[in-house]
Amino acid sequence: MDSPAISFLLAGVVLVSLVGVIYLMIGMKAGARLAVEKYQSRWMAIESSLDRHNPSSWTLAVLEADKLLDKALRERNFRGNTMGERMKSAQKVWKNANHIWTAHKIRNQLAHDTDADISYDTAARSLVAFKQGLKDLGAI
Repeated sequence: MDSPAISFLLAGVVLVSLVGVIYLMIGMKAGARLAVEKYQSRWMAIESSLDRHNPSSWTLAVLEADKLLDKALRERNFRGNTMGERMKSAQKVWKNANHIWTAHKIRNQLAHDTDADISYDTAARSLVAFKQGLKDLGAI
């Protein structure tokens, strides 16, 4: 082979390698695929635990939904030491970031304020937001 052909072949190999590395880096940033069936099963349990006539179920459902969303964020390899930091890292993924942030703030209020109470409607709206967040991450 002559010198131009070798140069052309070498340039092609370098280009293909570069594209492969970029593809891997993007894939690592977005994280691996999630075990959708496992997430769907867990989500259905959370949704069915919400009982209009049992106020303690309202709090527990919000706490569990938030925990499931954080698990999905961690498994998708979003960076951050806290869930809030991971949520910021995933900001471009959310279809409605404000709703997810509001639901997370409600969870924080429930977790940190012993006198915090929420209504059934607030719990249900929070679950809708967490569900959308899980969908946005590809978990359900």
